Formats: sequence, C-alpha cells, structure tokens
Amino acid sequence: MGLTVRRPLKPSTPSVHALLRHLESAGFDGAPRVLGIDASGREILTYIEGAAAVRPLPEYAVTDETLVTLARLLRRYHDAVATFVPPANASWEQGSTSDDTPEIIGHCDVTPENVIFRDGRPHALIDFDLARPTTRLFDVVTTLRHWAPIADPLDRDPRQSGLDVGPRLRLFSDAYGLTPRDRRNLLPTARLRFDRSYLAMQRKAESHGGSWAQLWANGAGQRIRRASAWLDAHEDDLRDHLV
Repeated sequence: MGLTVRRPLKPSTPSVHALLRHLESAGFDGAPRVLGIDASGREILTYIEGAAAVRPLPEYAVTDETLVTLARLLRRYHDAVATFVPPANASWEQGSTSDDTPEIIGHCDVTPENVIFRDGRPHALIDFDLARPTTRLFDVVTTLRHWAPIADPLDRDPRQSGLDVGPRLRLFSDAYGLTPRDRRNLLPTARLRFDRSYLAMQRKAESHGGSWAQLWANGAGQRIRRASAWLDAHEDDLRDHLV
C-alpha cells in the first residue's frame, strides 16, 4: 500500500474526509487520499512523495515559477471543490473568513509547510485541518499572506526579504485568473483577514491553549499587526500592480 500518514481524529475529521473523497472523485491529484481509520483510532491518509517548503525556505520556493505553479494549483483545487456538497452535519475548524456568502470549502492554510514540492515545483496541498466555508478570494488572500508575502520585512523568511510584493501579487492573480472585481477587492480582503485572524487566534489561544497558546506567546498577534501596518503603508503601490 505504500507509506501512510496517521494522525489523531478531530471533530472536523469526518467533514475533511468527505472533502478529500470528493477531491479524489473529481480527479484532483493534489491532495492526500483517505484510507480509513486504524485500530488506534487514527486517520490513515496516503503519503505524498516530495518535500514541504519548511523554513528557512529553499531558493526554489520563492521563484516566480513557483508562485505561478502554486496559483494554478490553488485554482485547480477551487474548481474541483466547487461541486462539493458538505454533509448535512458537517463540522469545520473555526477560523477567520469574510462576510460574503461562502462559495467553496477553502483550504485556508496554504503555508509553505503545507505545500509539497516535486522537482522544485508545487505539486500538492496537505493538512486540510483548517478547511472551512469561505470565498475563493479569501483563500487566495490567505495564500498570498505567506507567499507574496504580505508581511512586514521583519517577519519574512530570509529568502523573501528582497522580493517585490506588488509584481508578485499581479503574477499570482494573472496565473490564478482573478476577475477584475476580485483584484479590486484583494487588498481590502487582506486587511479584513488580518483583523479577523488576530481575533480568531487570540480566542483560540485563550480557549484551546496548547499549540495555539504557544503561537500567540511567540508573537503571532504582533506579526499580524505588523503585516496590517505594512499593508496600510504600501497599499497605493500594491493597488497599482493589481489594477
């Protein structure tokens, strides 16, 4: 059967498994397959060969070619999941989103660590634990937060320090095929995402503890606030690249 990934179950696991099974039936090859539950009560997923872009980022993770390939991978995911009908009793991990009517179940956590590379190019998405109802644009913005990146230079990976964010926003938007309306709304959505992510992480740190509390104690809130301030300071230039 090959290598597998086995992880403890969560309340959202049945819904995530329904999502992954839909992706399989839709022919989307960029996600793990569900194999079942083992005798220890852990989920069994297929292991996707390749390497995640763990930090410090490798050089290939910050190239324009990677950004284009990632945008196309995310678009393929969104198109595949668009026909997914969640179970009537679906339970998803709580997190930030927009006020717009949800269009899809977004991945909502396309960080470098959750993208598997092959031959130096994005090949698949993993770790759908934070998947939840949202809009395509909100999922795009969440992805660009890490990959453009929309972040204060103080908090960027060393290989991202010299990147020009404006052209990268345009490059990703072109490769994904964002509509003119979504391009106009990208930066306001990013600002909304920062505000709501701050509050969501703060609540989880207080109510869940554990890794969420550790993230918060290690400065997650401050990084979000710095990113929001950086966006405010550079909004005009970024908008010029988008429109």
